[in-house]
Order: sequence, then C-alpha cells, then structure tokens
Amino acid sequence: MDRKLTKIIGLKKSEFDEFVKNGELQLREARLIPFSKPGDEMALTSVILSSLRLIKEFRKMILSDAKMMTGGQIYVFTEIVFSQFPDLRVDGLLIIVKGGIIKDAAIFEMKNGSNEIEQGQIENYLKIAKMYSIPKLITVSNQFVSEPTQSPVNIKPHKNVGLYHFSWTYLLTSAHILLFNNDTNIEDDSQAEIMREVVNYLEYDKSGVYGFHQMKKGWSDVVEKINSGARLKQRDSEVDDTVVSWQQEEKDMALILSKNLGIFVDSGEAKFKGNLKARLDDDRKRLINDNFLISTLRVRGAVSDIKIKALFGKRIIEMSVSLKAPQDKTMRGQLGWIKRQMENCNKKNEKAFQRIENEILIEIIIKKSSKSERVSLVDIDKIYDEIKSKEIKEFKVLFIKDFGKKFSSRNKFVAIIEEMIIDYYSGIIQFLYKWEQPAPKMMEDNKETIVTVNNENVSQDILEDSENKKETIGEIDKENTNQVTPDDSGKIAEDVQSVVSNKDTLQEQDNI
Repeated sequence: MDRKLTKIIGLKKSEFDEFVKNGELQLREARLIPFSKPGDEMALTSVILSSLRLIKEFRKMILSDAKMMTGGQIYVFTEIVFSQFPDLRVDGLLIIVKGGIIKDAAIFEMKNGSNEIEQGQIENYLKIAKMYSIPKLITVSNQFVSEPTQSPVNIKPHKNVGLYHFSWTYLLTSAHILLFNNDTNIEDDSQAEIMREVVNYLEYDKSGVYGFHQMKKGWSDVVEKINSGARLKQRDSEVDDTVVSWQQEEKDMALILSKNLGIFVDSGEAKFKGNLKARLDDDRKRLINDNFLISTLRVRGAVSDIKIKALFGKRIIEMSVSLKAPQDKTMRGQLGWIKRQMENCNKKNEKAFQRIENEILIEIIIKKSSKSERVSLVDIDKIYDEIKSKEIKEFKVLFIKDFGKKFSSRNKFVAIIEEMIIDYYSGIIQFLYKWEQPAPKMMEDNKETIVTVNNENVSQDILEDSENKKETIGEIDKENTNQVTPDDSGKIAEDVQSVVSNKDTLQEQDNI
C-alpha cells in the first residue's frame, strides 16, 4: 500500500491494519494489565481503554456521554504517532468497526496526578483530529467539569470535532455504580470481575487518580480580601480561581454522593447545562457583588434539590433542603409534622444525626411575607406563639457550619465540606418525606353502604329511605290526633322485606 493515511472514518479495518504495518501509524494494543508502572499515564490509558472494550455496560455508559456509537466491534490502541505529525504522540485511540468499516473514532489525552490538560496540546490534537477525520477528542484528568461536554481548558473546538472531558473520579464513580446491586449493574459475572479489578487499580494510592482535594490558589486570596473589606474586581485572576474551584468542588460532592448511593447525582442549575461560560459569568457576578457562591445537587427521589451556599463574609457553609408545609393541618399540626420528621431522622441514624443536630436549624417560610423565621430543633414548639397569626408555606432544613479560619484553607475547606454533605445526607436528607395532598373524598350521597337486616345484606340507601318514611310517619303522629293505622306503620317492614325477597329471586336466577 503506497497511499498515505488521510482519514480514519470510512476506512476499512483491513486498510487500517495495513497503515499500521507500513508505519503510517505507530501504536500498540492497550492491555487490561499494562506493563507500565502504576501511576504512569500510559498504564492508566491502557486500563481504561481495555475496560471500555471488555465491559459492555461500562462502554455504553462512557461512550454515550461522548455521543459515540456503542455497537460494533471495538479496537483500542495506545501511544499513537501519525506520520504527518511525527513529533506528537497521542495517548489513546478508539475505533468502532461495523461491517468491516470504521464508523466512529476518538483520540484520548490522559493526565494523572496534578498534571492538567494543556491548551496548546489540545490545539495540536484537534489539528490531528481534523486532518484524519476523527470526530471526537476526549480528555481525562483529575480536573472536574459539570458535564462531559465542557472542557477544563478555554478552547473552541473545530466544528467537526467534538471535545469531551472526564475526570478520573467520574470514571471511577461510573464503575462503582455499575457494581451496585441495581438495574444498571453489569450482567456478566466475568465482566463484573474485570470492573472490580479496574476499580482496585484506580483506587491504588500510587495510581495518580484522586478526587478534588484542593481549592485553587486564588481561593485564599479572595477569602482574605472579602474579610478585610476590600472590593473584588472583575479582572482579578483570583476571582476566576475561586469560581472554578467552587464548581469543581460541586462536581466532586455530586460524585461522592453518586458513589455512595449507586445512582448519578446531577449538579449545577439546569439553565446553565451545556453553557459553561454563562455559569462562570453568573458566579463571578454573584461573588463580586454579593460575596457568596451557590451550588445545587439533585438526587433522584430526594425530598428536594440540595442547595449549598458559601458565605465568604461570614465564613460559613449553608446546606438546605425544602419541604412544603402540610396544607391540611393547623399551624400547630404543621410544626408537629416537621418536628416528628426530625425525631424520625434521629431514630433512623442516631449516630449521624447527633453528630450534626446542634448545627441544624428549621427555617419557616411564611405565606405572603419576605421574612422567614429560623429556629433550632429544641425551640420548634416555642415558635408557635410568635407566628400563630400567620400561615406557613414551607419549611427548610438547614445544616450550617462555621468554618472560621479553615474557610480560607485550600485543603481543609475541601475536607470539611465533603464531610458535611455525607453527614447531612446520611443523617437527615435520606429520611425526609414530602407532604402530599390527600386523595379527594367521595361525598356521602355518592356512597353505598351495605348493612345487614335479618341476616341479609341490604343497601344503606334503601334502609335510609325506609327510616325517612318512619320519621315522617312519626311526625304526622305527633301533629295529628288521629293514630296511624297498623297498615301504615307496618309498611316500613314490608319495604325492607321486599328488597330481601328481590335479592333472593335474583340470586336464584344467577344460580340457574
């Protein structure tokens, strides 16, 4: 074969193999158990790509996030050098073959440890992808993004090349979820065992894979500026550091919950989905103007979204969930309802609840009022006299922690807030339940009650009709001097007996 490699998509697999053979492509097959030392980026690349090839559910989960085909034959390679870019070595290449033709492909750039995705490197890889018609470029590092379509580098990809990013924690969490005993778990026992081995490898302390563990340098500077009364400015680099750190920590908390719950927990406001720039701009403005940042975690089935608020001036973190107050109860009943929920939390997980109960407040949202009331758990009953003339709309269960000087510590802040979300969910959130509007009741006139007369079942409506006749006769008896005849007074019994007789007749017909 004399021709040059110019594209990947549409190429026959046999032609691909020939290009490898003649040196147009230099690569080696990815191995599940690599020869590279633990912590080496090539080792991680080989492990992940091999697991995508070998584990159906893992492949479907990750490739779907990257908008790739999940069917067909999968081939994976590492250390790829394209002839037209001899000085560049691509970490990974995945191709999907169907009917002997390459239908989809992606190149991978992997970073581990503290190594971050580099803009210049990604720009070069985009050139490769464009040159060889490779439609996807996937980056993996310990950097976090809100969703795979976002990138940790500020770069505009080519219109024909999709740029995607996964944190190692996201891949590891995905593996954990697939190993849960739920409807998404891996069906094949052998594939499940491979997944466990991959998890063990990624969790090895020398693998270079870890969660978000440190806020960026600018975080401490912003905290100190705000607490000294200095005014933040839009152009301050530390503002960007702080906002990006906060968003990465938000995603890490979501993944921590995901790993423990066995389902994916979403993060960020839905209105910013797919628009990282808008989210960054919004957070910058909020931090500069109001000195706080806010995040949202969404757990499927939880009583509400979890709101997390960082108040820089006070150096505190507020976590909260909301519950609509029961509208079929009095105010005292509403207060009793939320109090019983807290008592139930204590009963269900006493250890976790008591660890945080002194930092729990109930916020009472009053109808038609901008003012709310906050009360500790021990004072719920006492608040009644203060608000008894008002109507309760909603309760918020708040978990508030004063970080003090630790708020500005890049490492300690992360450790404390991640401990908070676990305690809050395990001690409170998982046991809360919503008030639901009771089912509508049928009107009495529409009910048909069956009663027994002389050992026979008779419609309550018939009986009531007879009783009405009896009452009417009684009233006439009182008003008239003439006595009711025996025939009149016995009419009631005849009516009831007639019903019973008709029932017997119908029963006989049924038997026939």
